[in-house]
Amino acid sequence: MGPRVVLLCSLFGVLLGQGAEQISIEGCCKDGQNRGNDNEDCASLPLISESTTCRIVQEQCCVTVLEDNMCTTGINMAKDQGACDSLFSNTCETKTTKMCCDCCLLGKATQEQGLSCDHNLSVGYQCGLVSRACCLLLDGAPDNQTIPTPKTELPSKDETNKNEDNLVLSDPCKGKCAHNCVGNDTCTCFKGYKLKPDGKTCDDINECLLGASNCRAGERCINTEGSFRCQREISCGTGYELTDDNNCKDIDECETGIHNCGPVFECQNSQGSFRCVPKVKCGAGFIQDALGSCIDINECVSETGPMPTQGQVCINTVGSYVCQRNSVNCGRGYHLNEEGTRCVDIDECKGPDGVCAGHGCINLVGSYRCECEAGYIFNSVSRVCEDINECRHYPGRLCAHKCENVLGSYMCTCTTGFKLAVDGRNCDGDKSPYTVWRPIPLDPGARDLNECETNPCSQECANVYGSYQCYCRRGYQLSDIDGMTCEDIDECALPTGGHICSYRCHNTPGSFFCSCPLSGYTLSPNGRSCQDVDECVTETHTCSENQSCFNVQGGFRCLSFDCPNNYRRVGETVARLERSDTLRCIKSCQPNDVACVLDPMHSVSHTFISLPTFREFTKPEEIVFLRTTVPAYGSYHLGSYDVKFDILEGNVENAFDIIKRVENGMYVGVVRQVKSLIGPLSTVLKLSMRNLTTQGDSGQNIINVHVFVSEFWF
Repeated sequence: MGPRVVLLCSLFGVLLGQGAEQISIEGCCKDGQNRGNDNEDCASLPLISESTTCRIVQEQCCVTVLEDNMCTTGINMAKDQGACDSLFSNTCETKTTKMCCDCCLLGKATQEQGLSCDHNLSVGYQCGLVSRACCLLLDGAPDNQTIPTPKTELPSKDETNKNEDNLVLSDPCKGKCAHNCVGNDTCTCFKGYKLKPDGKTCDDINECLLGASNCRAGERCINTEGSFRCQREISCGTGYELTDDNNCKDIDECETGIHNCGPVFECQNSQGSFRCVPKVKCGAGFIQDALGSCIDINECVSETGPMPTQGQVCINTVGSYVCQRNSVNCGRGYHLNEEGTRCVDIDECKGPDGVCAGHGCINLVGSYRCECEAGYIFNSVSRVCEDINECRHYPGRLCAHKCENVLGSYMCTCTTGFKLAVDGRNCDGDKSPYTVWRPIPLDPGARDLNECETNPCSQECANVYGSYQCYCRRGYQLSDIDGMTCEDIDECALPTGGHICSYRCHNTPGSFFCSCPLSGYTLSPNGRSCQDVDECVTETHTCSENQSCFNVQGGFRCLSFDCPNNYRRVGETVARLERSDTLRCIKSCQPNDVACVLDPMHSVSHTFISLPTFREFTKPEEIVFLRTTVPAYGSYHLGSYDVKFDILEGNVENAFDIIKRVENGMYVGVVRQVKSLIGPLSTVLKLSMRNLTTQGDSGQNIINVHVFVSEFWF
């Protein structure tokens, strides 16, 4: 499998340096609350003061708002659905929501069983508060508390605790009740408050926490002293600003000067963003890079490049390209296909030459075989049907006097003064010769002679009754001409010769041997396969000290990468790169660099893979995995969250695609090879991984996959 690229898909905060302006603790908390209401990442808030105390207050107030919102969601789920099963994943976003949902169910169960809401179970402070609140709400909380309309301005809780006598309210109980007394020393609270267990003091009701607000969709509930308020949620996204009338207006980065176009570029504003257009135009065959320099376009790898004709390949030149005939050499029994890209079998039996000359023909992969008629035998060297010389194969055993060979058979004749008998073999005393054209059976009563004693065979001889049989050692075959001489078998020319060696086959007397390309490969221990030489491990490469060696099939590459401006390298340069290694640059903005902060790209990564050529596909092959930490179909701070994968550049011949799927509850991008590629070839797949929210794109990561395709298929 290919290398695995793991990137964290989350919102990024940037620390911006500020002056030493004194900010109150309340101001720090207010800033944190506002950012919590905007669903910002509380762990990466922009600093508004150099004070450590302010940073702590800012972060904790932000976390409190987020936890209140998450807890409200859990309580509403417990009230509406009566179950918390949908909160199955224990992530940062769902942990608090699930706790409040479960604890609210605990409070409901306490009330339904007639138990006291002030139970003393050791379930934790926050869980106990939620459980008691849900229990009290079901235990007869007045309906008019759900939509409080306070008319009396009350002092703060702190002021009430400090001096209850300062309340400007009627108090028939002479100060025993914090709010109202209804007789018999019974205390009650104003709307938006609830009586504490001591029966005297009152505590604010968090309508947002209990889900008792009447805020509509698109509004957020914010608790206040004795009441609540509904605040509209609006987020315009990057490149827009919110106007006073709650509309989103495009920011003209060119006019405000917050763009990052260099001196050789001209800024052009667009909706939600801007473009840097080069002032100098490049000629045909060139394109401008990020610095405004004109660089050559590789037409051979671009999607709009030329389509080579059959049997040709594209070769890039400076400013242009040329088409050159593809020099693919096919072995005996094969020829190029119509596209000129690979070798296919020749069906010799369908050719006009009649390779078997009237005999039966059977096509084989890379060869053919003739089914010869009776009296003929197939010569695997000359590949034709040759006549069998029966008289030479069976000397003295077919005819009584003379044996003469004819095409496909033989005939017996007699010497002068004899004629051929009716058995077609023996001769009678007649002066006129007579011939017959059929084989004659041997006489079973004759005494056997061991012909092997005279060494008639070139290698091995086996005596049989009435004759003998010649055999050959391994790697040789009996001659079809005399039946006694052993000839070398050309294993490389056999129908399976193309599969004996992975690269090239060389015939030797009685055997053969395999060889590999001159460089980059070595013969494996089985003597037939070629295995790659890892030059990076054997240190036979030529890479310098500031370069990293990456092994490819049949060679190596010396690689070095620099991070773009406003980015910093994660990790150190290594001498040798593995298939699973990833080089990563993350954004690191300078203080007060607004354009850098607004840039949606967060990181640039490089990874590497080596592939063989001439690959046949029965189904797409997965080569690279882009793993994220984005939960599938989940939420991020109460807003929907998604991720999108794209191939931006370098997809040669559309041989690759990228799909999104879910593994272990998380989104994963899978790069697949869907078509074969002919090497040697290299390309860089530029992949995009974008974070999506209901407000639009929230960030982007770029992954460059360096693909090296070998010249060979092993």
